[in-house]
Amino acid sequence: MTFLPSATDWTAPFDGDLSADLAVALRLADAADRVSMERFDAPDLDVRTKADATHVTEADLATERAIRDILANDRPDDGVIGEEFGTSGDTRRQWIIDPIDGTANYLKGIPMWATLIALVIDGVPRVGVVSQPAISRRWWGATGAGAWTTSSDGRTRRIHTSDVGSVAEASVSFQSIAQWDEVGRCDDLLRLSRAVWRDRGYGDAWPYMLLAEGRLEFVAEFGVREYDIAAHVPVILEAGGRFTDIDGDERLDARSSLATNGILHDQFLGMLRA
Repeated sequence: MTFLPSATDWTAPFDGDLSADLAVALRLADAADRVSMERFDAPDLDVRTKADATHVTEADLATERAIRDILANDRPDDGVIGEEFGTSGDTRRQWIIDPIDGTANYLKGIPMWATLIALVIDGVPRVGVVSQPAISRRWWGATGAGAWTTSSDGRTRRIHTSDVGSVAEASVSFQSIAQWDEVGRCDDLLRLSRAVWRDRGYGDAWPYMLLAEGRLEFVAEFGVREYDIAAHVPVILEAGGRFTDIDGDERLDARSSLATNGILHDQFLGMLRA
């Protein structure tokens, strides 16, 4: 299913008030954090293999249930798209959730995983929350409301992408070599790594948020689903960056993503098309 056709303008202004929806999204993140942290690094964590050969834990399932229960009460008319329990409802307002993005890290006791919560209205991601409770960090954004984070000491601050204007001075995250290899783009990755200042494969949600904070200039990956990236879009756009698929289209269903500080977006697109 296509949620964001390429003609959609993600940066178009929104004439409604998203404050109540953002408050709901933050409450969802609070509930998700409580559930996911209860079983994080548990020696008896139940882990199973899904039909697509990826892992799912009891915490993935319990966290998504907790989010859906709140939405059923607070937003009963909205649709929900979740990684573990699929799609319910077909309306212009869709909550897109990944209860634990980075399950492989979660089941290994590595703290780099996150709960992703997005509200998409008429095909446009308008609210996004990214919560990483194992490192006491959270990021959020909503159209017209800016992008924000809480530090590990509890302080809240507004965040912005960097003003780096040269590819040679850019720091990039490519997620994983395997992703690029699977789609035959390793030559592109090698060319990119030779052109930039620094490259690292940080992985999962964290590099997108590092980009929103101005610490990276480029994040790209392949094989992503809507629930893997929808929450990142409002945060990055409100921080001043750009978010498209690898071909430059504004859509969630292309199975690829490219996020930049905005200034360098077209240059990176040109490099990846070369």
